Amino acid sequence: MNYADARRVASELEKLGYSATPHAEDADVIVLETCTVRQQSEDKAYNKLHSLRPMKQKRPDLTVAVMGCVVGVRGNQSLEEKFPFVDVFMEPSTDGLPLISQLQQEEDHTLEQTSTAKRHGLQDGEIILPADQRGKLVSAPVSIVYGCSHACAFCIIPQQRGVERSRPIGTIASEVRSLVSQGVKEVVLLGQIVDRYGYDVANGPDLADLLATINDVDGLQRIRFLTSHPNYMTDRILHAVADLPKVMPQIEIPIQAGDNDILRDMKRGYTREEYRDLIHHVRATIPGAAIHSDIIVGFPGETREQFQKTYDILDELRLDKVHLARYSPRPGTVSERRMADDVPDVEKRRRFHALESLQKEILQEEMRHYVGQMVEVLVEGKHKGRWRGRNPQNKLVFFNDPGDQKGKLVQVLVNHAGPWSMSGTMASRSQSSAIKDRRDQTSDTIPLTVF
Repeated sequence: MNYADARRVASELEKLGYSATPHAEDADVIVLETCTVRQQSEDKAYNKLHSLRPMKQKRPDLTVAVMGCVVGVRGNQSLEEKFPFVDVFMEPSTDGLPLISQLQQEEDHTLEQTSTAKRHGLQDGEIILPADQRGKLVSAPVSIVYGCSHACAFCIIPQQRGVERSRPIGTIASEVRSLVSQGVKEVVLLGQIVDRYGYDVANGPDLADLLATINDVDGLQRIRFLTSHPNYMTDRILHAVADLPKVMPQIEIPIQAGDNDILRDMKRGYTREEYRDLIHHVRATIPGAAIHSDIIVGFPGETREQFQKTYDILDELRLDKVHLARYSPRPGTVSERRMADDVPDVEKRRRFHALESLQKEILQEEMRHYVGQMVEVLVEGKHKGRWRGRNPQNKLVFFNDPGDQKGKLVQVLVNHAGPWSMSGTMASRSQSSAIKDRRDQTSDTIPLTVF
């Protein structure tokens, strides 16, 4: 989400005639995107701000802007008092209008903005990628719903990003089309609770409707979306994933904890049994789907016995990816105000590493099923001399080939698989043609996994 927000601001700066530089010392404008979802993220933002102070003192004409969750949607007076050298503070999920307005006051960029838009043949409201990304970005995030209206006890997002606001389908489709016209092959539709898209609009479209619309965008090859909430994952959405050829079989549904009392205290709104049933239903509806989840360890009051239930359900469900986090109290949240952070950090780390080790064991076993399989890979670029891309289930795949494969869909025969990635050999043209012929004779897609 932060990446998408920062890219939109960069696009607006590009329209004004600015260009990206990899070195802050060379910049005329520095925009710092911030996150507060964890204490470590917030500390990192403050440390970076402190590092910018000497640059601003040395170059008073340097424009420094801060945006994102550290600022929040209600302003942050203490932040402004602590960092008076910052010129502009911006709320999350903006196009950088406060910054743009200030820069326009300092210098008239109107003619440059108009010529930039015309040069790329884009209409008003469509996005222009920054020059360092145009024609080079294979996958791009696209925000579809801002804010959140489902306040979990531990989460700071609702108070920092505001209430839920769904973007119109036409606006989203226009952005996707403009991204595709600039070389993007895959879009990732984003929301704090993405499967609540449209819930804030009376009789409005839902995520399934949006997926169907984006699936029809010419030139787009893949669609993903994240992150979902178990309570809002409907059959309409699941069938859209199963039926629409461009929507990838990857579902992100956080469980957060495996004990019902902890889930209740978290205000998640479901039980471990309901989550288990949902996972089985997803797998029955979308055979071969990859399921990703989030887990927080050390939530206030979590006993060793309650943590064991989280360990056990992860062992049982054998999910494809798990994002792990140690609980850290976020100021103003229900858990911070009403619950004691009573699990010692050493115990949080022990639980974290226990789940980390379990998930590695699960993936070491499950990923072996890919060996000997042909998988379709969207190539993102090179990494340490090898091509790197992802299969439909979002697994990393590496392979060697002398040609330029960036942005292409290729077939790779997997000959090695570890817990986090796989590697193989790119199929010959005749092998790829044979695979395409089989696909055309059977269905729009063929299963690429066997578990």
